[in-house]
Amino acid sequence: MARVKGAMMTRKRRNKVLKLAKGYFGAKSKHFKMAKEAVIKSGQYAYIGRRLKKRDFRRLWITRISAAAKSCGMNYSTFMHGLKVAGIDMNRKMLSELAISDMTAFKALAETAKNAK
Repeated sequence: MARVKGAMMTRKRRNKVLKLAKGYFGAKSKHFKMAKEAVIKSGQYAYIGRRLKKRDFRRLWITRISAAAKSCGMNYSTFMHGLKVAGIDMNRKMLSELAISDMTAFKALAETAKNAK
């Protein structure tokens, strides 16, 4: 049986990494060793970023809800507690969308939260 050399698979593996490193500055997009290190590091940043995005959006929604609740004469924590006591199970994303687009519905929710004490 003939001996199989690994040139084709090595080239494929290198080209895959270099393709991922396309657009990187300097030798990081041309030299395999530097490209490999840069791709690994960028993968770590991307992984961390996907988790930070969830945290950042939650903070944004809470800030929006807090501002809208203040305009209705209550703070964020009493508003959320009132909704929980009233049995209204609505996530923060939808509450912030209501605060932006439909303030009358948000004010109705705020009144419900006030009366639920």
